[in-house]
Amino acid sequence: MNTIGTVSRSRNLLLDLLVLTTAFADIGVALLADDIPISALTVGCAVGAITGVVARRRHPVAAFLLTLPALAVLGVVAAPAVTVYSVARRTTRATIVAGCVVASAVTASVAMSLPEPHRAGAIVIGLAYFTAGAAAPALLGRLTRVHHALRIRLDEIEAAHEHERDLYAQNVLATERAQIGREMHDVVSHQVTLIAVRAATILVDPNPERARGEAATIRRLAISTLDELRHLVTLLRASGGTGEDRTTAPLPAISDIRMLVDSSGIDVLMQGDLPSELPGAWQRTIYRTIQESLTNARKHAPGSKATITYRVSDRSGLSVTVANTPPTRPALPLPGAGHGLIGLRERAEILGGSLEAHRLPDGGFSVSLTLPTTGEGR
Repeated sequence: MNTIGTVSRSRNLLLDLLVLTTAFADIGVALLADDIPISALTVGCAVGAITGVVARRRHPVAAFLLTLPALAVLGVVAAPAVTVYSVARRTTRATIVAGCVVASAVTASVAMSLPEPHRAGAIVIGLAYFTAGAAAPALLGRLTRVHHALRIRLDEIEAAHEHERDLYAQNVLATERAQIGREMHDVVSHQVTLIAVRAATILVDPNPERARGEAATIRRLAISTLDELRHLVTLLRASGGTGEDRTTAPLPAISDIRMLVDSSGIDVLMQGDLPSELPGAWQRTIYRTIQESLTNARKHAPGSKATITYRVSDRSGLSVTVANTPPTRPALPLPGAGHGLIGLRERAEILGGSLEAHRLPDGGFSVSLTLPTTGEGR
């Protein structure tokens, strides 16, 4: 930014020197060519013209008025043209610019002695010539002003677009983090709950055979949990990278539901069938809904049984309902923050669906996921 400011100041200084040199030269040529005698009037007009050129940026209208005597007495044109340009460049009101153009044309006509009054055609042509000569720098100044305003506007638009791109990138990053957070909750909550329940079973029932079976299940669940956490860590590391950076193990799908049910530790009855081909996001949402529902049933309703019901219709879409019976024994005091159902609702809403969860009249609990069978969601 400092370098740009230095270059701009240097350019303005060179331009001022060029304009002053031109103004001095114009005054010198006018004095010598027309044999105008040096007097207080001519010196005053020359000083006024030079002062106007110097002050044209800060006080453009006053600077223009200072150059008019030099235009009328000496017939110089450089200083008035430069100040008219400054008025048009720096003044917002078009009437002021028009007034300066008219004043310059009238003054020039006086200085150049228009033809005799009886030659009307020559008078009209002369006035038109002087007006065009005065309007040319005004038009150039106006075009420069418009160009400068457009450049500023384009810079503002570019800055706004850059800000929008930053906001979009932040929104994408927040969305990815929220998705990874939901995945991590679903993985850790389900698997660790099962591990805790299996470990508690070993403490309650010290039978060696059963203990070995539960220990094997705990080991398998721990390995599965580590694999999924490793997958999520890989996603975090690849965030913001290229597509090749994101090549990881496949996410859970409906083909994994049978394995999920078998390892849930509760009796599950499955009713109905799902379509053979569903988008990946639909499959992951269905899987996570069943996973969270079975986890909650095992955590809050020990000894209960669950029923998973699939329904598909053109009118209501695809629905998955997981209902469990009331508990048959006291629940273990396992921690929970209640984020599971919130995350499931977010998943469903993203796909254009909904999720309902409520307690059943017999003391059980039901979670129902509804997704559209057409469309991509939002």
